[in-house]
Amino acid sequence: MKTLILSTAALALTAGLAMADTVRIGTEGAYAPYNFINDNGDLDGFEIELGNELCLRAELTCEWVKNDWDSIIPNLVSANYDAIMAGMSITAERDEVIDFTQDYYPPTASAYVATSDSADLESGVVAAQSATIQAGYVAESGATLVEFATPEETVAAVRNGEADAVFADRDYLVPLVDESGGELIFVGAPVPLGGGVGMGLRESDGALRDQFDAAIASMKEDGSLNALLIKWFGEDTQTY
Repeated sequence: MKTLILSTAALALTAGLAMADTVRIGTEGAYAPYNFINDNGDLDGFEIELGNELCLRAELTCEWVKNDWDSIIPNLVSANYDAIMAGMSITAERDEVIDFTQDYYPPTASAYVATSDSADLESGVVAAQSATIQAGYVAESGATLVEFATPEETVAAVRNGEADAVFADRDYLVPLVDESGGELIFVGAPVPLGGGVGMGLRESDGALRDQFDAAIASMKEDGSLNALLIKWFGEDTQTY
């Protein structure tokens, strides 16, 4: 799961949600199968289906807002929407600025993908999406980090030889590797990062967090969350 590194003073702002029946949820729309734009031009994916069900159970109306990843937390804090569902891992760093529900996707690993098993992960060039914890990990690893705004660009950098490998969420990379016909392969060992994916909310919106927490808990209890995880990520995905 993608995790954001917070480095902008704007994140220190706070804003309250006047509780209403309509809740606006920000998502990236570029991180399949979590969230993406389908062939009809609509937002789709695991988090869209899940979020709609959570709003139904919480007796709220959802409105989805597409927002670029690098500004997704600042726009939450600025009250441009009320919650985030965007493959966002729960981290202690982020939790200092915003609040989280319980996780709705269990903690998983990040991984390296390259076009050759001889890719130099220790001192070579490794691509990662900007403002993610994967980018931070690469920067501290001794490898040369090259950052891109979107996950698609990180994979393209490997394909065109601009980077030796890409480092990203393993569950994002699995379908790309499977569909590559052997062009892309996993290299090195998986790296555990993050604490599961949760919904991000403003610190001041405790009541809204409690509503969504209860809805997530109910889906865990009745097995419907596990069913969605398997639907979107396959039989081998981690479940509750």
